[in-house]
Amino acid sequence: MNPASPFLELEQGPRVSVTFDGAQLELPEGANLAAALLAAGVDVLRHTPVSGAPRGPFCMMGACFDCLVEIGGVVRQACMVEVSAGMDIAKPRGDADGPV
Repeated sequence: MNPASPFLELEQGPRVSVTFDGAQLELPEGANLAAALLAAGVDVLRHTPVSGAPRGPFCMMGACFDCLVEIGGVVRQACMVEVSAGMDIAKPRGDADGPV
């Protein structure tokens, strides 16, 4: 866990295993996925398709779509999802540095 995280409340409670782009992470169960990923040190969730610019959570309320991730084959906004055990999270297909 990143000791300088502004999401200190996420350090408590039960943790569950998830994967993000093949890396196993232990995140707080029921936490906001975008906040939990930030607290775990993941700050780039995707890259823009045209320029390849990195994108991560920005508005944290579902308005900006910068935190798009693929969960179980479905593209979702990470800020609108709760962490649950066994989630398979990846950068969206077509991501500038991912599969097309």
